Amino acid sequence: MAEVTVSPKYQIVIPKEIRESMGIVSGQKVQIMSYKGRIEVIPLQPMKAMKGFLEGIDTTVARDADRV
Repeated sequence: MAEVTVSPKYQIVIPKEIRESMGIVSGQKVQIMSYKGRIEVIPLQPMKAMKGFLEGIDTTVARDADRV
């Protein structure tokens, strides 16, 4: 676990090992949110990079007999 310091401008530096493991590069957009008392940073991926990431999932939905 890495420890960082918040600057006077409320900025932080993402440690190198975390940037590399998550594939975060300079200029990349991230989403930041508060969740259950913690701060989460989620790297955003371009839509082209997302192509095919759900390949092979089961898309069948159980339906009532009157909704077929």
